[in-house]
Amino acid sequence: MNVSTKAENFGAQADGSDALDHAVRAGLVSYGIVHLLIAWLAIQLAVGDNEGSASSKGALSELAEKPFGSVLLYVVAISFVALVVWQVLEATVGHRDDDGAKRVLKRVVSAGKAVLYAGLGYSAFTIASGSNGGGGGTDSKTATLMSKPGGQLLVVLVGTGILVVAGALVYRGLSEKFTKHLEAGGQTGRSGRAYVLLGKVGYASKGVALAIVGTLFVWAGWSHDPDKSGGLDEALRTVLKQPFGSPLLILVALGIGCFGLYCFAWARHLDR
Repeated sequence: MNVSTKAENFGAQADGSDALDHAVRAGLVSYGIVHLLIAWLAIQLAVGDNEGSASSKGALSELAEKPFGSVLLYVVAISFVALVVWQVLEATVGHRDDDGAKRVLKRVVSAGKAVLYAGLGYSAFTIASGSNGGGGGTDSKTATLMSKPGGQLLVVLVGTGILVVAGALVYRGLSEKFTKHLEAGGQTGRSGRAYVLLGKVGYASKGVALAIVGTLFVWAGWSHDPDKSGGLDEALRTVLKQPFGSPLLILVALGIGCFGLYCFAWARHLDR
């Protein structure tokens, strides 16, 4: 048995362990909490409270201000580590039921999710430990990227990539592709139908919010103005500036909240 086969067998055993299963469930609960906090901050933004940041980092900062907030953030950070391990295993030895280009694509997507969860976990840890999470705003990072050779094109490509992910989230929600990660009990009966509805609305709403982020990046690259880029907080503020912005933002916030609630159902009825 060669080294790569041994590594794949070890990864497969780790991926199927009960310990990882419990850890992933805890991570999904943390992910749900973060989305509920983002939804709450977005609603506050819609009704006139402009002080908070309706983003993942803003949600974690909000959590830090609660009683025992730092302790909770350390727990959240550890939970995200479990999600990172899960997706790293999926990226390296997972999706064994698929083959060829389909398996490669799914493993690349899992690698991207690992990076996302790692970023959230790092933010939780730095905020809990009193650091600012570092690095400046999205516009400053965009300006740095734009200053590189071919930087304007790179920013447009980043925005295009975000738009592709946004479209995939909307499709995943409306087509109910996410249900393959739910046990049968999470899809049937009155509660199962409610979970599926939460997932549909949640994934679609996340896709819409992310599409606005991608559009901001594309426009920043196209106009060569890094100030026009922005993350989730800036995207939600852009919604607020539109006609009927407040009710639209509340609808997006409720959708993101639906995804947070779906994460709890996902954790309960997880099928990896």
